[in-house]
Amino acid sequence: MTPKVTTVGLGYIGLPTSALIASNGVKVFGVDINPEVVETINQGKIHIVEPDLGDAVAQAVEKGYLKAGTKIEAASTYLVVVPTPFKGNHEPDISYVEAATKEIIPHLKEDDLYIIESTSPVGTTEKMRDYIYTERPELENKIHIAYCPERVLPGNVMYELVHNDRVIGGVDEASTQKAITFYKDFVKGELHATNARTAEMCKLTENSSRDVQIAFANELSLICDKAGINVWELIDLANKHPRVNILQPGCGVGGHCIAVDPYFITSEFPMESQIIGKAREINNYKSFWCAEQVVKAKQEFELKHHRKPSIALMGLAFKPNIDDLRESPAKYIVQRVLQNAQDEDYYIVEPNVESHQVFKLTHYEEATKKADIIVFLVAHNEFKSLEISDEKVVLDFCGIYT
Repeated sequence: MTPKVTTVGLGYIGLPTSALIASNGVKVFGVDINPEVVETINQGKIHIVEPDLGDAVAQAVEKGYLKAGTKIEAASTYLVVVPTPFKGNHEPDISYVEAATKEIIPHLKEDDLYIIESTSPVGTTEKMRDYIYTERPELENKIHIAYCPERVLPGNVMYELVHNDRVIGGVDEASTQKAITFYKDFVKGELHATNARTAEMCKLTENSSRDVQIAFANELSLICDKAGINVWELIDLANKHPRVNILQPGCGVGGHCIAVDPYFITSEFPMESQIIGKAREINNYKSFWCAEQVVKAKQEFELKHHRKPSIALMGLAFKPNIDDLRESPAKYIVQRVLQNAQDEDYYIVEPNVESHQVFKLTHYEEATKKADIIVFLVAHNEFKSLEISDEKVVLDFCGIYT
C-alpha cells in the first residue's frame, strides 16, 4: 500500500479524520507511538468511544484504504494531529508537533502538502516551516505548509468532520489553496481561506469564547447558591429573552480544547487577555467549590446520623455520554474528595469506561442504591432515568433534574 495521506496521531481526532479520508477511497497510513493502538486499528477495531467511528474504521481497513503503523510512511500529504500539552505554568508544549515534523522531514518531496491540525500557539506553523527548510533547504518554497484546526464535538465527530466549516491558513497563498483542494474531497462544509497565524488564533478564539460563556454560567451558579435561587430555573427564564442565550453551568470545564486552549492565549498575551484568564480561574474554582460541597455534605450527614455516609460520585468524563477523561473536572473532584476520605465507602461511576487504572468503578444502579449521598458530576443519559429515594442526599452539579 502506497498511501496518499499519512496521519501522525491516531487519537480522538486523528483516527476519525483518517477513517473519513479512507472512506472516500483514499489510501491512508496512520501513525501512532502506541503499538496497542496500531494493532487494534489494523484489526479493524477502535480504542476510543465515538459513534459511527467503529464501522468507518472496520470498512476502511477491510477495503485496504486504512493501515496503521508506528513509523512514518512516505505520502503526498501529511497531517499532524498530535497532542499539545502544557509545561511549567500552563505554557503550551509543541514538542509533539516538533517530533512528528522531525519524523516527516526525511520523507518530504517537492509539491507535498504538510498540514498541522493540532491546536497550537500562534506562530507554530511558521516555526515548523522554518524547521523544515533548515533541515531541507532544497525544498524551500517547493512544498505546501498549512494549518487547519478541527472544530468538532466529541460524540458527533464523524458527522461534524464532514459538515462543519473549516478555517484553512497556509504560510502562503499557494499553500492555502493546496490545502483547500485537499479538504474539498471529504468536507461538505464551507472552507474559509486565511493565513496560518489567523487560523491558529481562530481555533484558540473559538474555545476561549466558550470558556468565557461557561464561566458566566458557573459564576451565576455560585451566586445563586448563596442567594437561595435555583440557577437552572433562573437561566431558563433569562433565556426567554430573545437576545439572551446563557449556557448551562456544570462542575467546571474539561476536555482537551475548552479547558486548555485559552492558556495558549494567556501565556503569550498575559496583560491583554484579562477576561479570558479570569474565565479560566472561575471554571477551575467551580471544580474546587464542588469538591468542598461534597465534603460539607459528608460532615452534615455525620452530625445528623452519627455515622459516616457512603458516597456515590457519578461520572468521570469531561462531558456527557463519552469516555474522554482529559482535563475532566469530574475526575479532579473525585480525586480531591478522596484526598479527604476518612473510611467512608465511595462508589465511583463512569458508565462509558470499563475500568480505570486508579479508581475502582461501580455500576451506576448499584452505586445509587448503596450510597447515602449521591453526587452527580456528569449528566450521562444513564443517570437521568434513575429512581432515587427521597431519603438520599443528592448534590446535582450538572443539571440532572432540570
